[in-house]
Amino acid sequence: MMTALTFVSFALALGAPQACPLHQEDSAAATADKSPYAGQDGREIKALSEADVRAYLDGTGMGMAKPAELNQYPGPRHVLDGAETLELSQAQRVAIDAVYQRMKAAAMPLGRRVVEVERRLDALFARREASVDAIGRLTREAADLQGRLRAVHLRAHVEVRHLLTADQIVHYVSLRGYGHKGH
Repeated sequence: MMTALTFVSFALALGAPQACPLHQEDSAAATADKSPYAGQDGREIKALSEADVRAYLDGTGMGMAKPAELNQYPGPRHVLDGAETLELSQAQRVAIDAVYQRMKAAAMPLGRRVVEVERRLDALFARREASVDAIGRLTREAADLQGRLRAVHLRAHVEVRHLLTADQIVHYVSLRGYGHKGH
């Protein structure tokens, strides 16, 4: 039978990382550094910041079209913001605004659905009702919505590229600070 003192000594030897010199540094780092998630536990939806929720609900790009943007497929909002500098014609402005409005009209309902799925996923965990099946179902739904939302933004960039001249695209790339030429 193990005495209390033997048990405590045994537990300390097994459970105390500081007892092993190889783990002393790791142990100190773990207690000194907070998780990058620290403070996020108070969010309404843990996986989304307030800015994320707003962006989804507003239909903004959130970097979803980065492959287009960084490969000289300008985004409609940014082109409209730089209309004067890019010397857009009135016809271009109207056409690009139409692309932008279609993009927003498609993105906003998808964004609302992403937020709702994330809210449902968070609620499963908050209520301690998460199951493998429910998680699988909700994450597949979120992934599908994310993919569809990203496609909406990418398509808008493709449409805008076709509405601009080669010189306007080069000027846009320069204005946005990407600094690469050609493709």
